[in-house]
Amino acid sequence: MEEKTNKIENKKEEKKVVKEKALVRGLSLAISPKSSYAICDVIRKKDPSKAIQFLERVIIKKLAVPMNNREVPHRKGNLMAGRYPINAATEFIKLLKQLKANAEVSNIESPVITLAVANRASRPYRRGGKRAKRTNVYLEVKSAVKS
Repeated sequence: MEEKTNKIENKKEEKKVVKEKALVRGLSLAISPKSSYAICDVIRKKDPSKAIQFLERVIIKKLAVPMNNREVPHRKGNLMAGRYPINAATEFIKLLKQLKANAEVSNIESPVITLAVANRASRPYRRGGKRAKRTNVYLEVKSAVKS
């Protein structure tokens, strides 16, 4: 009886597989594609926890997300053009928390966001014939330490 339990425990220990990347997808999120592109540009090549801190500061309007070349007004200070996309920031925080959890499960040490892509999703009709804004988001994290 003891031999069987030892074999089962050994099999459980052997099954730990170290994955090289972790990812999360947000499909058809009700956020603006323009602000999503800008947020993806900012959080790329950052640690997920630092990206969450940045977006929390955007929500309380302490930092603006830079949106150069996107036809938005200028902000005071040393930032040229930018905005405070609160709805997009809250959705990205949810995705980043999930990405951080996926990285922990995958045993990724010192994760860094390598891919942050936002694309337009299908736009359903609303009342009055208007179209809703929808965005697909894909985030991928890999280990910063080369092994």
